Amino acid sequence: MERRNFMQLSALAGIGLSLPMAGIINACSNHPEHSLEFENLISDLLKDWCDGMIKVQINNPENLEEHGALGCPSCSHIHGRCMDAVYPFLYMADVSGDKKYIEAAELVMTWAENNVSQENGAWTVIPNPKSWKGITIFGAIALAEALHYHAHVLNEKTRKAWTNRLARSGKYIYDTFTIDFTNINYGATAIYGLSLMGDVLQNEAYKAKSKELAEDVKSYFTPNEGLLFGECKKSSNKLSAKGLNGVDLGYNVEESLNSIVMYALKENDEELLQLVTKSLNSHLEFMLPDGAWDNSWGNRMYKWSYWGSRTCDGSQPAFGMMAHINPAFGTAAVKNTELLKRCTADGLIHGGPHFISAGIPPCVHHTFAHAKPLAAMLDHWQHLPEINKNTALPRTIADGVKHFKDLDVYLFSRGDWRGTVSAYDAEYHYKYDYRQASGGALGALYHNKVGLLCAASMAEYHMVEPYNQQPQPNKDIALTPRIETFKDGVWYTNLYDLPATVSSTDNNDTIELLSIVKLKNVERKVVEKTAAEFNIAYKCTSDKMEVHVKTTEDILQPTAFVLPIISPNNELVTKVSETEITIQKRDGLVTVKSNASIKIKEIEGSRTFNMVPGVEALPLEVFFEEGIKELLISLTVS
Repeated sequence: MERRNFMQLSALAGIGLSLPMAGIINACSNHPEHSLEFENLISDLLKDWCDGMIKVQINNPENLEEHGALGCPSCSHIHGRCMDAVYPFLYMADVSGDKKYIEAAELVMTWAENNVSQENGAWTVIPNPKSWKGITIFGAIALAEALHYHAHVLNEKTRKAWTNRLARSGKYIYDTFTIDFTNINYGATAIYGLSLMGDVLQNEAYKAKSKELAEDVKSYFTPNEGLLFGECKKSSNKLSAKGLNGVDLGYNVEESLNSIVMYALKENDEELLQLVTKSLNSHLEFMLPDGAWDNSWGNRMYKWSYWGSRTCDGSQPAFGMMAHINPAFGTAAVKNTELLKRCTADGLIHGGPHFISAGIPPCVHHTFAHAKPLAAMLDHWQHLPEINKNTALPRTIADGVKHFKDLDVYLFSRGDWRGTVSAYDAEYHYKYDYRQASGGALGALYHNKVGLLCAASMAEYHMVEPYNQQPQPNKDIALTPRIETFKDGVWYTNLYDLPATVSSTDNNDTIELLSIVKLKNVERKVVEKTAAEFNIAYKCTSDKMEVHVKTTEDILQPTAFVLPIISPNNELVTKVSETEITIQKRDGLVTVKSNASIKIKEIEGSRTFNMVPGVEALPLEVFFEEGIKELLISLTVS
């Protein structure tokens, strides 16, 4: 097959009259200068990442258990999916002519064959034949893209061997995958994967199966906002007590929607394009002005790394390839890539904006996963629409309150303030609670002048996927703003109150979101013999963000509102008085005031660090003092 002919422009022409025609025409025009700026950004970043991966690639022919693998600076094991790097390596070999990239690709494929390749065509997530094999779809797409666009840089023997290996993985995926055999990201990704392999291997059965999956996925969009659902263990893939589906923003924007978009454009599936356009617009509402994905509420937010999800591919294809429909999609692709660049050091992506300042080593998985979509964008470049950041993101220009009915999550915006309040009660696992922002909690707080101020973490950090997460360094302190008390050594907080309710008003330039919550432990039992029911009012004006916390019950146990403020350790913190603290950020001074004493939780060093979403924070706490049943806390930026 000829290079760069995979996604034909004819696919764009059939999108449908309900989509803006001007955008479709622009998709076919020559790229203006600002699209070239994005091309240079991803080209330079991709080279940096590929060179960074080569630096950590293990070259030890005496030990085949590690020879050719990508060593991980943070993890004690080798990531079985590191063979995904074959695609970006071959892309770099093709465009640069440098043989080191061919050698790197061959080495990583050799390691995979020696350690994670199975007789049935699957690859495993670690060198253990009993470990998870669903990741085969990701390796198969990477290998298929590599062969489709860049097979000519390989010798004939290698090309044939890799093509045969792709055929074996294709058969495994064809025989095993349904749209719902596990989390939706696998079935959704197989939609494009099987279509791609059907073309590369000239196998019509694969293309037919791809079309079946594409039909099946059309029923996996939520009824109101059209969010893709199905991110939950199969036995819990049912509606929550509030009637909500399992949705994870990170997996959707960085993996599943990529596949659906690329398939729908490639195969000219107009119905699917309509569905995915609505879905992309809804997901885009959650992008913060700095290009971060606000996955504070997501079903699998335990892998939230602020820029996306730890082991997914990246959101550039889904949003970049649909920028002719909504130019803000292009803005999302550019700004998220810029954020990834800011989180990159020594050629590897770090799992959040403060890994570098906190001295936390990066996991190589982020880099080899996120390198693939950049290579895909460049391979499709001649067919892409205009991509730039000239159009504002929805959350950049938003004002007021928006309630996502399919999530029971509220977004609010006033002046420079942006926030998220969540009462989302869907759970990822039917047995274990990996609590994302819920219980009427503030999941994210952002200010246009100084950036991120609050961000949720897991209530308690768990290695839900031990091969895909890094251990939490030092003491685990939750970053989600919350009410908490400890009784007989047991932690009670509104974060575990899934039936909590939130309502909103917007009057006289003041937004108010009122959460009615109860303090519960991880087993969902309400605390007894002390105040259990509270109101949390989040009030936002252009000048100020306030949190009012009150109860009518007697407080018989020490009870506090905990407000961790996101802050790297190089920022100056000043205790102005017992009730006032300032934090000097690069572009402004953040002032926190209260009607009661503001304390800092006991921490090691000057900041606490949390793996979710990879930030340092100053964990402030304000206790209800004797005779006080209402706390008044304010934040201002000057």
